[in-house]
Parts: sequence; C-alpha cells; structure tokens
Amino acid sequence: LQNDSWGKQYSHALFKAMSHMLCIGYGQQAPEGMTDVWLTMLSMIVGATCYAMFIGHATALIQSLDSSRRQYQEKYKQVEQYMSFHKLPGDTRQRIHEYYEHRYQGKMFDEENILGELSEPLKEEIINFNCRNLVANMPLFANADPNFVTAMLTKLRFEVFQPGDFIIREGTVGKKMYFIQHGVVSILTKGNKETKLSDGSYFG
Repeated sequence: LQNDSWGKQYSHALFKAMSHMLCIGYGQQAPEGMTDVWLTMLSMIVGATCYAMFIGHATALIQSLDSSRRQYQEKYKQVEQYMSFHKLPGDTRQRIHEYYEHRYQGKMFDEENILGELSEPLKEEIINFNCRNLVANMPLFANADPNFVTAMLTKLRFEVFQPGDFIIREGTVGKKMYFIQHGVVSILTKGNKETKLSDGSYFG
C-alpha cells in the first residue's frame, strides 16, 4: 500500500479501523507491540459501545414508528403480571386475553384525551364518522334531527362484552341504554322465552 494512492491507503485504513471497532477483524493482523495491543483494545471497546448505542437507538426508532402497538404491549404485560400475582385460573386468563384482543385489536389509544384536545366541531365530526355504521343501522336515528343524533353520539361509551356475559339482569334498575353495533344479544325471561337482538337494536 505504500506506493498506492492516498485514496486507497485511506480506504484500507478506514476498513481496518472499522473492522477492529466492530470486533470482526481482530486476528487477521495481530498487534506487534504493547502500544498496538492497548490501542486495539481501546478501539474494540469504543466500537462495541457505539455499536450497542446504535442498536439501541435503532430499536427505539422502530418502536416509535408504532407507538400505539408498543403502548398496548406494555399495558398487556402489566395485565399478565397482575394475573400471575393473583394466580387467576386459566379460563379466566383466556377470557381476559380475548377481551383485550377484541377490545383494542393490538393497538391502544388515549382516545378521550385525543378528542378532548380538539375543537368541538372537529370532535363532533370525528365521532359522527366513527359511528356512521351504527347510525345507518339504527332505526331510531333514521329520521332524527342531525343535531340530536350528534348530541347522542357524544354521550356514548364504547363497551365490549364476551359470549356468556350477563349485561343486565331482569329486575335490576337500568341506568344505561345499550346500542348494538356488532353482535347478537339474547334476552331471556323467567318463562325461558328467548329473544335475540342484533346490529341496530337497542335495549336498557
């Protein structure tokens, strides 16, 4: 390399330095003196540290690209620790897992805080858009005044129930009204007469 151009010499030196710093080139040309030994070890330590920092920053960047999924995963880890701490039975843990999967679908948003930061017209526009299928399937809203529909939608709270859940029992005082967006609800009376309600129905 002594007679090569400056560019080739610099490129070769850079390659050797990077190989040492990334700990992938040591051994091809062993250091000859103590100065070389200490410089080699120093370059390997600095290189390994920089490499670890690069991997850490790259991982954090990738996770930040999907912060809602990361937030869901962190939340569910707490749920798993809670279930383990209280030694919940397996079937209960499975129902909790299915609830979180169905309720959040792998992503978690602070929707209340997000909507709370928006202006009232923009908030109403988003709520109307998110509930468009519910309004389209609900006979109650078919001929209703748009302002009334918007006022109703802003008061709604999204809830998820699993198969086998008792939403309300006969004889109890009803404090809520439920609008079915997706699914089927069975109404059982003391006479064992069953009535089914589906999308667009309401009760309570």
